[in-house]
Amino acid sequence: MPGLQATALDLSQLRRKWRGLMEGGPAAERSPGQRASDGQLRPVPQFGSNPGELEMFDFAPAGLSRSPALVVVLHGCNQDAAGYAVGAGWVTLAERHGFVLVCPQQRSVNNAKSCFNWFVPEDTRRDGGEVESIRQMVDHAVAAYGVDPRRIFVTGLSAGGAMAAAMLASYPEMFAAGGIVSGLPYGAAGNVQQALHAMFQGQGREATEWGDRVRAAASHEGPWPRLSVWHGSSDRVVVPGNATELVKQWSDLHGLPTRPSGRERVGIHLREVWRDRAGAEVIESYTVDGLGHGTPLATSPGEESCGEAGPFLLEAGISSSYRMAVFWGLVQESAAARANRVPDVDIIPPGEAGPLPRGRDASGFGHGLAAELPGDVGAVITKALRAAGLMRR
Repeated sequence: MPGLQATALDLSQLRRKWRGLMEGGPAAERSPGQRASDGQLRPVPQFGSNPGELEMFDFAPAGLSRSPALVVVLHGCNQDAAGYAVGAGWVTLAERHGFVLVCPQQRSVNNAKSCFNWFVPEDTRRDGGEVESIRQMVDHAVAAYGVDPRRIFVTGLSAGGAMAAAMLASYPEMFAAGGIVSGLPYGAAGNVQQALHAMFQGQGREATEWGDRVRAAASHEGPWPRLSVWHGSSDRVVVPGNATELVKQWSDLHGLPTRPSGRERVGIHLREVWRDRAGAEVIESYTVDGLGHGTPLATSPGEESCGEAGPFLLEAGISSSYRMAVFWGLVQESAAARANRVPDVDIIPPGEAGPLPRGRDASGFGHGLAAELPGDVGAVITKALRAAGLMRR
């Protein structure tokens, strides 16, 4: 039974990785931002039928602008809405620039590790489950704060990033743009086994196949939301190849080649950009050098400074939240941030960068797991799923 043996081999290794990542449970993983955020976000108990049974929080600064923009902020596993909104810097940016935040929060009864269920078809299909609950939250906030419907955005980390991709696919007419940090393409998984495989090993598909998965999610022919993609080069939880596949998915939707229109260095980090025929930037992708799994922060003094470091909120000298807001047009880039860009640098062509790290292929995906085959295949699979918080005990 080679197929079942391969599954057991994968899940045995993935279980250990996931257990190490989530050691201690939600309370132990809370960041300084969560402790500092008490009272900053407002709970909204009633916002619609809420088929996904999520909780809603929002934030509107005192200096809210007329017809403000709105950003949906989706936390990662073992995080909560307030901790991530503060820790990633979105509360600070909303205060500085006068826009509204909608911050959905997962409930432990839905997922033991508080992950959004981005891999469950019923929760990622238009008009149902968690994506529909989030859409209802947006509608509620639009009415409550007089939000400009042309300036609605969504972002998230990890499972929240994958759920942001699901929102962009399921309701593309609602969003002007999105931002995905350490996330995955829409349609990367339809069950637990596929989710773990996509996270830790990834999957390469043709751009048109990825694009077709989004096109099938809603009756929409464009225009499509713009997209900002962020991934750490050393991420071992959601492998960096997923960023490549995300770009392939959205370049296909925008009718663009997979090869970028331009590249530049932002400090030591690589930024690639895809432009449409009019020269407008519609996709950007940052590879954050040396970063593991988490949202990159810049906490030193300066315009870009926002957020608080903690678990999965990682000091990197560059803020994904700030630069997303610049890309979306919510924030005017500072002179210091512009000066940090080095355009038209020479990038080492693929295949000429020296030997790949052990267990990786040229796409950034793993191509093998060094582990012994367990004897009890079924028990290993069950144990892995339970340890991941993706199967009820």
